[in-house]
Amino acid sequence: MSDSTEVVVIGAGVVGLAIARELALGGREVIVLEKNAGVGEETSARNSEVIHAGLYYPRGSLKARFCVEGRTRLYEYCEAKQIPYRRCGKLLVATHAAQLQKLDSVRAAAVANGVTDLEPLAAADVRRLEPHVHALAGFLSPSTGIIDSHAFMLALRGDLEAAGGAIATHCRVSEAERDGSELKITCHTADGPFALRAGTIVNAAGLHATRVARLLTPHDETIPQPHFAKGNYFTYSGRSPFTHLVYPLPEDGGLGVHATLDLSGRVRFGPDVEWLRNTDPGSLDYGVDPARAEAFYGAIRSYWPALPDGGLAPAYSGIRPKISAPGAPAADFSIRRVGERGRARIVHLFGIESPGLTSALAIGAYVAELLRAA
Repeated sequence: MSDSTEVVVIGAGVVGLAIARELALGGREVIVLEKNAGVGEETSARNSEVIHAGLYYPRGSLKARFCVEGRTRLYEYCEAKQIPYRRCGKLLVATHAAQLQKLDSVRAAAVANGVTDLEPLAAADVRRLEPHVHALAGFLSPSTGIIDSHAFMLALRGDLEAAGGAIATHCRVSEAERDGSELKITCHTADGPFALRAGTIVNAAGLHATRVARLLTPHDETIPQPHFAKGNYFTYSGRSPFTHLVYPLPEDGGLGVHATLDLSGRVRFGPDVEWLRNTDPGSLDYGVDPARAEAFYGAIRSYWPALPDGGLAPAYSGIRPKISAPGAPAADFSIRRVGERGRARIVHLFGIESPGLTSALAIGAYVAELLRAA
C-alpha cells in the first residue's frame, strides 16, 4: 500500500506535535508517524514538567532563544486552551561559599538571555520564602512554572487534527529512498509495510533521531553521535515542605537533583545524571535502582537538611537524547535543513532535551520558517 502527502513529521513527542501543528495551521498537508501506541510516550512523558524561564543557556544559543520565547508562548497557549499549569516560581540556591560565584554567573547569563524578573535573595530571604531550605544566597525566578504536559500534547494534537493533519501510530520508519523530488518512506505497522511519499520530512524522532537520520540521509557525515543520559526521580512520602520549586546549582549533564512539585502539590526529587553505555533506544531500561537513593539523600540534604531517613521511594526515569559526551560542554539544540533545490527537503532535530518542553512552540515556529525559506 502506498500514499503521498506534502509533509511527514517523524515522532509525535511534544516537539514533533508542535512542529506538525504549526505546519498544518499554515495550510500544509501533514502526517505524523509515531512508532508507539500514543503520542509523547518517551522523553516527553518522562520529565519534570517544568516551564523553564531560560536561566542557564549560553547567550545566543538556540536553547536560550527558544526557552525565553517558548515560555511566553506556552503560558499564553495554556491560558487560551485551559491547560492546567501554575506559575509557582523557582528558587535557585547556593548552599556553600564556593558556589556563590557560580550563582552570580548563572544570574548574569539569565539576564543576558532576556530573563529580567529575577529577584536576588540573601539567606534570610530564602528562609522567608522557604523556611525549610538551607542556603547562603539565591535568587527567585517568578517566571518558572509547572504544566500538565499530557494535556499540552493533547491540545497540540487537537489543533493539528482540526487543521487537517493526521497522526499514524504503531508506525515505525524502517526504510527511506529517493523517488524523484520526493522521499519514499516505508513504515512497519501491525497490518504490514506501508509506503508514504513526501516532499518534506521533519525528523523529530528524539531518542531515535540518529537512526532515522541515517535512513533519510545515509551519506551525511555530520550526523552527531548520540549520548544517552538517564535521569532518575524519587518521590517523597510526606507532605511537601516547599511551595516553590527548589534547585541547586547545575552539574555536569543536568540541573542537579532538584525539588519539583506537581499540580496537586506533591513533591518529587530529580533527575540525577546516569550516563548510559547503551544508545539503542529500543532496549533501554527505565527502571529506577533503589540504591541510587543514597546519593539522592546527600544531594537533597545540601539544601533541605531535615529530609528524614526512609522518606524517598523510586518513582520513574527519563532518558535525554544528548549530543555531547560526558564531561564535554553541553551541546546546543541542533536543527538543520538539508536537501538541494528540486529534491526532498529534510529537517533534522538532534539533542532536543531540556528545555525542549518549554521551547516546543518556539521550535515549531522556527522549523516552519526554515521550510518557508527553503
